[in-house]
Amino acid sequence: MTRASSPEHLTGKLLIAMPSIRDPNFENSVVFLCAHSEQGAMGLIINKPAPLMSLSDLMDQIDLETPITGASEETLRMPIRLGGPVEQFRGFVLHSRDYQAEDQTLRIGKAFGLTATIDVLKEIAQGAGPAQRIVALGYAGWAPGQLENEIQHNGWLHCDPDDTLVFGDALETTHHSALRKIGVEPAMLSTDFGHA
Repeated sequence: MTRASSPEHLTGKLLIAMPSIRDPNFENSVVFLCAHSEQGAMGLIINKPAPLMSLSDLMDQIDLETPITGASEETLRMPIRLGGPVEQFRGFVLHSRDYQAEDQTLRIGKAFGLTATIDVLKEIAQGAGPAQRIVALGYAGWAPGQLENEIQHNGWLHCDPDDTLVFGDALETTHHSALRKIGVEPAMLSTDFGHA
C-alpha cells in the first residue's frame, strides 16, 4: 500500500503527514518530495501558505528589475507557500514540465520540474514561464535515514501526485484530499495509529 518495511525511494511522491506528527512546521502537511536517496531527502510543503504574501508581494520584495507586464491578476494574487523550515529566505518554483531552464531545472519524474532561479520569476512576471506552478519559500530536509525512520514509525503516508493536489489552490483541503486519494478517511485517523 503506502507504507513498507523498507521504504523505496520516493522522489516525485507526495508525503502526507499522519496525526503523530506534532511539529507545527509539518502538522497536517503535504510535502512534494523533490529528491530522496541514501543521502537524505528534500521536499516542499505544498499546502501551507506564507502569511499575507502573494506573488506580487514577493516580487516587490526581491526587486526583480523587471516590470510586471504580462502576468494576470490571478497569477499576481497567487499565494506563496511555506515550503519548509530550512532556508526560508530561498525561493523555489515547483512547476509543470513545459518549462525548462537549461542546467537550472531539476526534472522530477515525467510531469514536474523544480527551478530555483530569479529568471523563472521574471518570466512569470512577464506572463510566461511554466503553465502550472507554485512558488515556495524554504524547504523541508531530512538527513540520511531520517525520513525512512519517520515513515516506519507511522509519521507519513505517501501517494502519487496529481495536478489538482500539487497546483490546486484549495490549500485547506489538500491534506484531506491526499488521504482520500489513497483510501484513508481523515476522521478515522488518531494519534495512536499503528501502536498496540
